[in-house]
Amino acid sequence: MYLCAPNQNIMKKKELTSTFTIYQMDELDQEQRELVEVAKAQVHKSYSPYSHFQVGAAAKLANGVIIKGSNQENAAYPSGLCAERTALFAAGATYPEEKVTMLAIACFTNGHYTAEPGSPCGSCRQVMVETEHRYPGNMQVLLYGETCVYVFDSAKDLLPLSFLTEDLQG
Repeated sequence: MYLCAPNQNIMKKKELTSTFTIYQMDELDQEQRELVEVAKAQVHKSYSPYSHFQVGAAAKLANGVIIKGSNQENAAYPSGLCAERTALFAAGATYPEEKVTMLAIACFTNGHYTAEPGSPCGSCRQVMVETEHRYPGNMQVLLYGETCVYVFDSAKDLLPLSFLTEDLQG
């Protein structure tokens, strides 16, 4: 996406927006609720002895298979991996021809799920956009919190101005 043209005065302010819908858990459709429940269960498979912040993820593939992930920490902090990326990388490695149609994420700390939905880190957002970009169509993203669920119709809504294959061309 090009926002400026060469040899023109380009000083201007632009606005980026993200659109999502806020639901109560019982307002989700059955497929969405089931995927959120899998993500919630995955928090208990997290290895997070340092942050004590457990994250679970569940990726639904076009063929109906659900791939699970949880955050995996390491004493050498950069060596750990977030739940979203464990699920998406496992999906890509196991079913490289299958589109991820939906990704649910849940966070758990201090003995309970977070009240508000947790937000994926920047690295996870980039991987989510790249995963969506590999196949035609959008990947719906569901962020679970005890008080509500944020539903994004596209991973791109979580990362405006994302870096994609065409950006490598210059």
